[in-house]
Amino acid sequence: MAYGNRKAERVRLETRYPVNLMGIDGTWRRSCVLLDVSQSGARLEVDGTLDVLRAQEFFLLLSSRGLAYRRCELVRVEGAQVGVRFIEEKRDKRRPVIPK
Repeated sequence: MAYGNRKAERVRLETRYPVNLMGIDGTWRRSCVLLDVSQSGARLEVDGTLDVLRAQEFFLLLSSRGLAYRRCELVRVEGAQVGVRFIEEKRDKRRPVIPK
């Protein structure tokens, strides 16, 4: 499903999948519904006000206990729907140094 300029193909979910957004510092949390997802991002429908999203960076909690999550940055806001991009951790591709 094409939506804007995408690098990865999105999968649209047929059922409403409840998830949460949480501030990086853990001071706020917002309920939302996952509408579609790809390897690089997602589209969500957020419950309540969007004022907390001004932080630009937050966690998308995929499980009720918070054990499955992705770090995100805000890409777009359209009414109650938001687009987020997953932030990848930069990994050092060099070989590890083994002490002698």
